[in-house]
Amino acid sequence: MKGYVVCVYKNISNEEKLKEYAIKARTAVEKYKGKFLIRGGRSISNEGEKSPRTVVIEFPSYDKANSFYNSKEYQDAHTILKGYVERQHQTIEGA
Repeated sequence: MKGYVVCVYKNISNEEKLKEYAIKARTAVEKYKGKFLIRGGRSISNEGEKSPRTVVIEFPSYDKANSFYNSKEYQDAHTILKGYVERQHQTIEGA
């Protein structure tokens, strides 16, 4: 079964840091064969609070999605966000 990384951002205080993170994170996504399904874009909130950004990445498997998150490449990118974003980040097994 496929694995998905779902990030729902609650707050972004520095867009430049987010861009810097995105460049580094993309390298890890590509290494682990991830495919961006959602990366920002237009949205409306039908229920609950509106998020400033949502990202969904599909991986060949749940294990591959977890390997991506725990990889040195991704963790190096992730450190760029500290203090600049608040988000919920989940790895989910597909149906």
